[in-house]
This record gives sequence, structure tokens and C-alpha cells, in this order.
Amino acid sequence: MLTLSVLDQSAAGAGRQQDATIRQTLSLASKCEAWGYNRFWVSEHHSHPSIVGTAPEVLMAAIAAQTTRIRLGSAGVMLPHYAPLKVAEQFRVLDALAPGRIDLGVGRAPGSDGRTAQLLNPDRYASDNFPQQVMELQAWVTGEPLPPGHPGHGVFAYPSGPTSPNVWMLGSSDYGAQLAAHLSLPYAFAYFITDGQGAEQAMHLYRNNFRPSEDRPKPEAVACVWALAADTEEEAWRLFESRARWKMDRNLGRIDAILPPEQAVRDYSAGEQRALTELKDKALVGTAKQVVSKLRALADHLQIEEIVVITWTHDPVAQARSYELLAQEIF
Repeated sequence: MLTLSVLDQSAAGAGRQQDATIRQTLSLASKCEAWGYNRFWVSEHHSHPSIVGTAPEVLMAAIAAQTTRIRLGSAGVMLPHYAPLKVAEQFRVLDALAPGRIDLGVGRAPGSDGRTAQLLNPDRYASDNFPQQVMELQAWVTGEPLPPGHPGHGVFAYPSGPTSPNVWMLGSSDYGAQLAAHLSLPYAFAYFITDGQGAEQAMHLYRNNFRPSEDRPKPEAVACVWALAADTEEEAWRLFESRARWKMDRNLGRIDAILPPEQAVRDYSAGEQRALTELKDKALVGTAKQVVSKLRALADHLQIEEIVVITWTHDPVAQARSYELLAQEIF
């Protein structure tokens, strides 16, 4: 059985107000719960014209208030920007609002450009302390005391309760996979960032180096992929033009809101056309049956049981329809 979950990045659409984009993420979460998805994760980016979800913990609180079953998570909190104690407190509050449903995904990347990252945390070397930060976060999230001699010994993150958030390690390289294995954490590989490069190696390292713990006796991994389904294959590829144009423009250093499909098509250079052809060859796009078949094949290849799907469209109705179609095909 393949389990499907959702990562929604609150992607901005050209001509649409950004505050409406956040509310659309909120609406999509309720729909995905009704359609049977396992998790609904939201991301953290800063000063990014394409992705306007900047505060996952705030958005998760709003989603928690209107859902009852689906797991909610961050994908993720960019931990080097913050004090682990404060992050633990925020997510313990979330766990009080949605007991046993909170995933705390953490990442080392800045989620922004270098200048913005320095404004969030002036310490340029903050990411060097990432492993220590994660260990402190684990302790404060679970209520385990930090050892004597640690500055945080005797300090606890409240509120406490019978459940606690699950800490996840997010990554797109061997680093995150090995750290997740060492700290006995579940691991999410950002397949959509690397277009699959390094995924097999990272999963292999994670499974082979995983250190079982009392709370997590065996490894647990997911892959986050970009996919799009529509009622017809032709319509799916038409909608994909928005994503393709964004990718081509990003390669040239131009990052902006997603264009509607009819405005996204432009004349590409020979080099761009080769890149576009390669992008389409790898894309998980088509009817629900076609996409689910590709998702199952990918899950088998990576030896995982859950895939987290990201879908960008200019029209939020088309995005929701894609998730609905995939749910109908697989659940």
C-alpha cells in the first residue's frame, strides 16, 4: 500500500493577492483531510516572490482549528534561524491544539538568499551548530531533560501533555540522511529540489546507518515529489506549462509568481529546449492513473511506503482537482 501526503508551499500566482494564497492553503488542508491524505505539511521561505508561506507554525495553528484527523507538519522549520527552545515551545503549543497530529520537520538550509538569512540570524555560522540544535530540540520537544552541565539543564518547553510532536529531518543530500540516521529520526528527502538526483544514495545511507531507539525501532522515510494530475493528459500538460516556465526562468535567475498556462509559453533557446525536454521526461504529469502508476514505481525504487506530493498551478481550483483525482485513484 502506498500512502500519500501533501506539501503545500503557498505558491504565489500572478495577478492574485498573496493573502488569498495563504487562505487557499488553509482551504486545501480541509479538502485533503476529507480526501484521505495522511499528512499536510507547509513550508518556510523568506523574501521569496514565488513562495509566500513564511511562518509554518502560524499556518499550522489555523489548520489545526479546522481539521480533526490529518497530521500537520512543517517542511520545514529552518532551525539555524531560531533558538531551539522557542521552536519547541511553539510546537508543543501546536501539539496541545492537535494532540498527536504534529510533525516538526527541520532543515538546515536558509530558505532564502544570504542577505535575508543574515537578517533572520546575524550569525553567519549558525548552520554549523545544526546537529547540536536538533539534539536540543528533540529533548525539549519530548520533555527529556538535557544533561547536567548543559546551559539548558532544568529548562523545559511547555505546555507538556501526553503526546509530543514528531521531529523529522528534511534534506536533499547525504548530510541530512546521515544525521537523521544517527539521531534516530524519520527522514524526508526533497526529491522535488534535486529532480531525484541523490535520492537513492540518501535513502541507502539512511537505512544502513539508522540507529534504532526505543521510540523509533526502525527507519521511516518519505520522498517529497512534484506531481500534477488532471482529468485528461492533455489538460495536465497544459497546466504544467506554468511550472515549466517558472523552472526555466529560475535557471536564468528570474524568480517571480506563477504565470497562467496561456502566458507561460515562450520561445526557448536551443539549450533551454533541451532542458525543458528533460524536465518533461522526468515529470510526474498526466491523468491520475498515469501519475499514480509513476508514484508507485518511484516508491518501489526507493523502497518507501509514503510519498508527499507538491503541486503548483496558477489556478487553485486546478491544484485542488489534482489532489482530488490522485486521492480517488489511490485511496
